[in-house]
Amino acid sequence: MKDGYQREINYLRISVTDRCNLRCVYCMPPEGVPFVPHAEILTFEEICRVVQAATRLGVKKVRLTGGEPLVRLGLTELVRRLAAVPEVDDLALTTNGILLAEKAAALKTAGLRRVNISLDTLDEQRYRRITRGGELRRVWRGIETALALGLQPVKLNTVVVRGFNDDEIIPLARLSLDRPLHVRFIELMPVGTANDWAAEQYISSEEIKDLLNRRLGRLQEVRKLSGSGPARYYRLDGAAGTIGFISAVSDHFCARCNRLRLTATGGLRPCLFDRREIDLKAALRRGAGADELAGLIEQAVRSKPDRHHLAGGWNDGHKIMSQIGG
Repeated sequence: MKDGYQREINYLRISVTDRCNLRCVYCMPPEGVPFVPHAEILTFEEICRVVQAATRLGVKKVRLTGGEPLVRLGLTELVRRLAAVPEVDDLALTTNGILLAEKAAALKTAGLRRVNISLDTLDEQRYRRITRGGELRRVWRGIETALALGLQPVKLNTVVVRGFNDDEIIPLARLSLDRPLHVRFIELMPVGTANDWAAEQYISSEEIKDLLNRRLGRLQEVRKLSGSGPARYYRLDGAAGTIGFISAVSDHFCARCNRLRLTATGGLRPCLFDRREIDLKAALRRGAGADELAGLIEQAVRSKPDRHHLAGGWNDGHKIMSQIGG
């Protein structure tokens, strides 16, 4: 289905929980945020009903997010149910990787195709500091397991923060040389708790790209990568993997946006940076059928804005990223 700006909307990102086992500094305050009562979170059956309705409108790609999706009990069963929906041809997961090594095999068997893993530093102490207590070695076990199982392409998401991890851009990029890892450098966005300080520590994709060209050789553009989404991909000479850039601030990709976001509490967002949500949970719990759900999803598609307005800062004072879905 096309929205009002003739963009084909075929991608649904689903937050399965607002809970997370980390407290990353750019995502939430050190004390965390109040968790939503479990009864307010969509059940697996409700999520599947939304997906089935969305596929009637052309949704083919589904990504599970959080919070941290792997803390949701029984997630493998949800993956199995979604993988059984005939119209879904791409089922992926975004995770911080802490629990991935122990759960990846079951997820792969259930039908998960690929993973994105957050990795902002290669330094154990820095990782502990930015995540407020996370263990980097567990993430590496998750990355190795994903590669071994063939959950590919394995994408590593790095939010670049000036003065924190910008000195690791080169070693992070080198991860793509010997193994089929796809390192994506993401511009720091003024989202949630990062709203007040993002501008001072922001580094543009062009600055990162210039550094890589000088230090590692000319980046060669890659035209297509499975599940490429908003990233633009390049390859170092002879590399097994790629380097991607997600430039939401400096060169927004809104003209190519193909997604909707479903929050853990059943709000359907046409745009991450727009506070408007359509309440699917209320419809689900009063027994709405597939036709009504499809109509509400169609309403969300038609209300997608032409672009985000990040320059004005984060305008949702009620929710942070973990509550919306990464």
